[in-house]
Amino acid sequence: MPVGPTVGIIGGPKTSARGGNRRLKEVQKTLCWEICAKIWGRPPLLAVNGKEIMTKSNIVLIDRHPGRSAQTIGVANELGTDPALIHEPSVGVVGTRGDSQCYLGVAHKVDTIHEHLKSRIGTAEDQLKYRLVQPEFTIATSDGIRNGTREMRYSLLGREVTHDALCEHMEATGLAGTIGVVACDKPPVGALAAMLEHNEPAIIMSDGTIRPGQDPVTGESLDIVSAYQVAGHEDADLRFRIACNACPGIGSCGGMFTYNTMQTFIGVVGLQPLHMVAPPSDDPRRLNEFPAELVDHLANMMATGLRPRDIVSRDSIRNAVIVAMAVGGSTNVVLHTPEIARAAGFEDFWRDVMTPEEFNHLSSNVVPVLTNARPYGTYSMVDIDRVGGIQVIVRELLQAGLLNGDVMTCTGRTLTEQVADLSTLDPDGDVIYAVRAPYKPTGGLRVLGGNLSPDFSAILKLAGVEGGLENNLFRGSARIFEGEADLLAALDQEPGSFQDHDMVIVRYEGPSGAPGMPEMLDPTSRITTLCRERNIVIALMTDARFSGGSVGLVIGHVGPEAALGGPIALLEDGDEIVVDLNTNELNCPTLNDSTIREARMASWKKAVVNNGGTHPNCGTADTRLLHRARHTAVPATRGGGLHPNREVWVRDPRNADISGFKPTNRHRP
Repeated sequence: MPVGPTVGIIGGPKTSARGGNRRLKEVQKTLCWEICAKIWGRPPLLAVNGKEIMTKSNIVLIDRHPGRSAQTIGVANELGTDPALIHEPSVGVVGTRGDSQCYLGVAHKVDTIHEHLKSRIGTAEDQLKYRLVQPEFTIATSDGIRNGTREMRYSLLGREVTHDALCEHMEATGLAGTIGVVACDKPPVGALAAMLEHNEPAIIMSDGTIRPGQDPVTGESLDIVSAYQVAGHEDADLRFRIACNACPGIGSCGGMFTYNTMQTFIGVVGLQPLHMVAPPSDDPRRLNEFPAELVDHLANMMATGLRPRDIVSRDSIRNAVIVAMAVGGSTNVVLHTPEIARAAGFEDFWRDVMTPEEFNHLSSNVVPVLTNARPYGTYSMVDIDRVGGIQVIVRELLQAGLLNGDVMTCTGRTLTEQVADLSTLDPDGDVIYAVRAPYKPTGGLRVLGGNLSPDFSAILKLAGVEGGLENNLFRGSARIFEGEADLLAALDQEPGSFQDHDMVIVRYEGPSGAPGMPEMLDPTSRITTLCRERNIVIALMTDARFSGGSVGLVIGHVGPEAALGGPIALLEDGDEIVVDLNTNELNCPTLNDSTIREARMASWKKAVVNNGGTHPNCGTADTRLLHRARHTAVPATRGGGLHPNREVWVRDPRNADISGFKPTNRHRP
């Protein structure tokens, strides 16, 4: 028998419990609250259908809001959970959904996790005493369908939309615990950022990768990049055959493209169990084993108060970046990491977490590539799962001294402990290589400065370069295209016009210029095919970005972007462009002449003024979202997100405390 007053609400038959007596009941409840609070100095106990509920939650304060009580009880009844739990911390499952194969498996997994969570919830001693919230889904955009089209402008913005939608859901619902199922490549980053801003216990599971297709004639393994690389082929039957067989089944892009790069990142940074990264979308473990594990981990996080920002620290972010280098990951990782760091409380990744100089030092001298993976290698994430999963790579790097194993993870164990718990295999030497004998001796990514990249923003996927860097140096002649559409038209209509050592310049496609900073997978794939067929080198430089499936001598994120008057806007046809990896610089010698540079800048400014404040080569901002990007997008070095006045916003900034751990490679002098 509880001490203190008890307010009773006597309900009739179930039919009336949802009907005419509800208003009276809510009035009674509100009056009793006021009376008891005045007499006893605290809220009463509430009895619903004979079950007493202590009104103690600071997450959801329902008792003084009859409308909220009514709907919350109604939801509990419809979901089949005990209304006595409506005052307990709320938990729910979220997912990312879109119109491509990437998302086809998400809903089933969300429903399965939701049902498992519901089966664990109740008032008995061995049950989880939570209020269950119905599943929620966000709108997401598929890159694969939209590369090479105007719609690709919405791809990176999809990260922002997912972020905002999940923030709205978690904050407005008062979620005290969240499990997320994520697919494709931008929505997972948006989901992670939202969880970091909300900063209540949360855990992520990858929806999983798609299985490779197969060419029925040659037997060659296929993926989405295969289809893009035959886009310029003269054989229409070949193009059709590859299109029909490249993407069988469900799941996100299968190579070490952006999706798998970022899923690996989320696992290493600590918000996804490592063994849940690599299995394909249709793997039975994702429905039969992982839901129970996810619920256990979330319950533990809620019980112990372990929150996302406790996990995503300076050192865990650094770990994840190092692993991205070691898997030859997507250039998009340097666009997404600043946004993740910001959401975790670190205002400037390149200042607070890892400087460009340290990034290049690690990639050049410390971190090797350990995976023989597409697009630069042979295998897919399905093969990585077959030989032991991402945890094999993580253990190799831990044992070599490259990662800080003391960081906490969502499992309640440190990174080192989690890897040990998984009975991790040794590298097989074909799909995954050992640190002592790597697939490639240096890391897969390099950031560049120089007079064309004063923001030190330009990014090169060194793991994907197929030629042209003799002695770490490339010299080419600029060929200017004012947007991707012009380049695609030239590749379609005049492929023979491209010459050895052309440096293709695609500009006005940055975060503000496009607007939206689209990927260049379509043109880079066609250029790759041209180079292979003719045994030449054609480089490409842009203020846009690339798919993780792009290969070749391609440099993105050049900043400041052309739309804001960056040096890339001042280039002209025939200018010499020098890429020097000995100094990590991207230069145009002509722009060292101040007279030439000032004259070209004056011409650029005149074009802007004559066009009402926006350069005429910029894309059309013809929706509210694109208009918002045009005027609020921050540079790639700050994540390319949308922030008022282009000033990065940080909730509860934190100091980037240096732990003292220094990544080393014991196999390299």
